[in-house]
Amino acid sequence: MMNHYQQTIAHKVSCFGQGVHSGVQVHLNILPADENFGIKFIRTDLSENNIIEAKYSNVSNTQLCTVLANEHGVSVSTVEHLMAALWGCGIDNAKIEVNNQELPIMDGSSEPFVFLIESAGIVTQNAKRKIIEITKEVTVKEGNAYITLIPSETFEVELSIDFPDTKVIGKQAYYLDAGDSSFKNDISRARTFGFAHEVEYLRKIGLAKGGSLENAIVVNGDEILNQDGLRFKDEFVRHKVLDCIGDVYLAGGYIKGKVQAYCSGHKLNNMLLRKLFSMENAWREAA
Repeated sequence: MMNHYQQTIAHKVSCFGQGVHSGVQVHLNILPADENFGIKFIRTDLSENNIIEAKYSNVSNTQLCTVLANEHGVSVSTVEHLMAALWGCGIDNAKIEVNNQELPIMDGSSEPFVFLIESAGIVTQNAKRKIIEITKEVTVKEGNAYITLIPSETFEVELSIDFPDTKVIGKQAYYLDAGDSSFKNDISRARTFGFAHEVEYLRKIGLAKGGSLENAIVVNGDEILNQDGLRFKDEFVRHKVLDCIGDVYLAGGYIKGKVQAYCSGHKLNNMLLRKLFSMENAWREAA
C-alpha cells in the first residue's frame, strides 16, 4: 500500500442485500471516482444533503457497527466491512451509492465486496496515494481494552481478544503485516459474530433485525450454531482485525504504522483516530 499511486475501479458494480441491524433491503452501487475524491457515500433515496464522506470525524455511532453522518444528520451505517474491502483492494477513490440507511451485510464478511471490486477492475491514477505516517505512539483505553498506534515501516495489526465465557472463542490473537499478508485470503472471509442470548435484547433496541446464520457466526454457550462451522479456527479474531482495518481506513489515507490492540472495537478504533489527528506531532503525510 505504501508509495504507490491512487486507484479507483474501472466500472460500476452493484449488489443487493439486507441490512443486518435495520433488516431493510438495500441496493448498493460502487462507482469510479476522480483522483483525490476519496471515499464518499451517497444516499440515493434522498434528493438533497445526501453525501457523506468516509472520514473518522463523521463517525456518529459505534454501537455494534460504525455509523457515518454528515452535518445535516444524514447517516449510513455498517460501513466497516466495505471500507476494509476498499483498503484491501487498494481503492483510494470511489462513490458508494446506497438507497437506504444501512449497507447490505452480505455474508457478514468483506469477501463479497472484494469480489465486486475485483470484478469491476482496478485503474491506477496519476496522483500520489495519501500515506499517513505515524511518528509518535498514540494510545486510548477503556477498562481493560486498549488500542495503540506506533511508528512502523509498513501497516501492521497485532490484535488479541478474550471471551472467557465461551470455549469456542476464549483467547485468540492475530498478526497482519500489509507487506506480507493477503487481506483477500487471510482476512476478508472472516465473518461477524454474535451470541444467541443477546439476540432478543438487540432486536428490542432496534438492532440485529436482519441478522441470521446466513450473515453471522452465532455462538450459543460453547456451541457454534452455523451448520458449516467456521471458515478459520480463529475466525473471530480475524474478523476483529477486519473491523479494525475498515475503521482505521476512515483516516482518509493509508496508515503507515502498527496497530496493537486488546479487546478493542468500533468505539476505541474511532477514539484512536480522533486522538491521533488532534496531536500534530504524532503523524505526518509521507512524501
